[in-house]
Amino acid sequence: MKTANRLRKNEDFRKVYRQANSMANKLLILYIRKNDLEYTRAGFTVSKKVGKSVVRSKVKRKMRESYRLNDNKFIKGYDLVFIAREGCKEASFQEIESALLHLMRKKKLLLQR
Repeated sequence: MKTANRLRKNEDFRKVYRQANSMANKLLILYIRKNDLEYTRAGFTVSKKVGKSVVRSKVKRKMRESYRLNDNKFIKGYDLVFIAREGCKEASFQEIESALLHLMRKKKLLLQR
């Protein structure tokens, strides 16, 4: 995923939290906000409740990779923040990818093909 397509600044995350609507499943929480750009930016967070830094990093890598592999299936022009829930530490890559796609489908952000 390109650096330009990632949310990195605390200010950007706060805008999404403040102005966005959210949805959750058992593994992930998704905050979504329209950004008036021609591309979608995504941010990924994992709370300390999930585990120590090694576990949090592993979960975040799985989330980023599942987003990257499916990026071409998503509608452009949104800021997305994915938050991992505690169940993510035991979840496999396929389960996290499935949870991510489930949330995107529910929010109607998957391109119809």
